[in-house]
Amino acid sequence: VLTCLDKAKSTYNVPFAKLCKELISARIEANDTLRYLGPLRAWLERLEGTNHQDEDQNKIDFIDLPTLFPAIMRTILLIWKHSGFYNTQTRLVVLMREICNALVKRATEYLHHGGIFERIALSSQCVAGDSNRGDGRWDESVENELHDEHGDAEAAVVMLRQALRVLSELKRVYLEYKQKATIECVSNPWKAQNNAIFLRLDAFWERAHDVLELTQTTLQFRNLAKIDIGGTKGHDRLLEVEAKEFDDAFYEFRVSVKELERRLASVLSQGFDDAPTTYGRFKLLDSFDALVQRPVIADTLENKYVQLVVDYGKDVAAMQSHFARHRE
Repeated sequence: VLTCLDKAKSTYNVPFAKLCKELISARIEANDTLRYLGPLRAWLERLEGTNHQDEDQNKIDFIDLPTLFPAIMRTILLIWKHSGFYNTQTRLVVLMREICNALVKRATEYLHHGGIFERIALSSQCVAGDSNRGDGRWDESVENELHDEHGDAEAAVVMLRQALRVLSELKRVYLEYKQKATIECVSNPWKAQNNAIFLRLDAFWERAHDVLELTQTTLQFRNLAKIDIGGTKGHDRLLEVEAKEFDDAFYEFRVSVKELERRLASVLSQGFDDAPTTYGRFKLLDSFDALVQRPVIADTLENKYVQLVVDYGKDVAAMQSHFARHRE
């Protein structure tokens, strides 16, 4: 074609020749990319759970995905070092974003299939049922109900912590290999901004952390108040970072919890002062379990802890003196 255009002295000769050169270059780049990205495909399919070799009993569970991260990052670093084309900051950002999206999808499936939203909803309903029970009776059915509610909330907390751990591990391994790239690829290190790569992953992590705080608070206050966010539809969209209504509802939730914490701190402080013995004060704190670790309550009780240690020291000194006087 070029020969004919040249003989005809066509004005399309130069643009067509340029197009041919670009096509040849694109083919070389595509072949190079296919060659070097090939080894990465199997790892990414295992990450997504689409690898046929991992079907059924061999499929990698979500909580075990961190075992893949070092191999994935090592392969990406090797591609970066040896590929003639797939070693630009833009390509790195796009590739890492796709990996983050795949991991977010797996995390969402893990939490949905684990029934986490049903567990949170059931926990809140059990709390409400107990708080609305006005006859003061305590029988075996009530005990079993509260035991089940406690287990559901605890299971939800464990699942959310597992999800946060897996998400954080990907970021940790990436930063580790980013440092290696700085050493091994001095002329072309990984300079891409972390925010550009982990934008969606960080947003999902923050949302999951908010849901974890909600669930932990539900567990801690299960005998004190009904806690619910967003109704049935709200539970289904808790982990959708695009669902901005969650942010407003969660803000109102935290404001309500802060006010409840202030009231409980006042009750605890008064009860601490009224307790006649050191043992009574320890028993009071123990009866509120993890609630004493809530920020507002912990700040209020900080000085009380110092007083408790001082009083305990006095009790020990008095016991030591009494023992010394009567040991014979």
